[in-house]
Amino acid sequence: MRTPVTRVTLRSLMRELARSLPRSQSGRVYFVGGGTAVWVGWRSSTLDVDLHGEPEKLFDDIQKIKERLGVNIEFVQPEHFVPALEGTEERHVFIEKVNAVSFYHHDPYAQVFSKIVRGFARDLEDAESFVSSGLVDPLRLGELVHLIPRQAYSRYPAISQEAVLAAVDSFLGKSGG
Repeated sequence: MRTPVTRVTLRSLMRELARSLPRSQSGRVYFVGGGTAVWVGWRSSTLDVDLHGEPEKLFDDIQKIKERLGVNIEFVQPEHFVPALEGTEERHVFIEKVNAVSFYHHDPYAQVFSKIVRGFARDLEDAESFVSSGLVDPLRLGELVHLIPRQAYSRYPAISQEAVLAAVDSFLGKSGG
């Protein structure tokens, strides 16, 4: 059984990943979901670390790192589940640099969007935290979601544009957006 992931665990993971990359290379790692919630203090722990990054070489030792730290790590990004929002690449939030690896929170707008679409209670609580902390402006989130072209949804057969817009508009109505 894996232990809950805390901020201390995330820091250890950051050091381990940075140590695993050859000194001649640089890399980027993006935390998603629970990792962001724990890092910024909305939760004390999460069950796993969702992340992604590059180069792939950065993750060559990921199995050993998982075992050493006793954590579950999943390679995930919001765009695996929902269409990409315009400008995502410019909205990643820098955390810190460890050796040659820069760590970021994946675009908060994309994270909130995927959490709203998933719709679990914990996800909606996290989405509210993104908004109440000021990381996400609800009006801008609504604009970004409504800008997604209908054809972008064809890559996501489990969701429809109508259901997504209804879920986002409902969330925004409750959060004052």
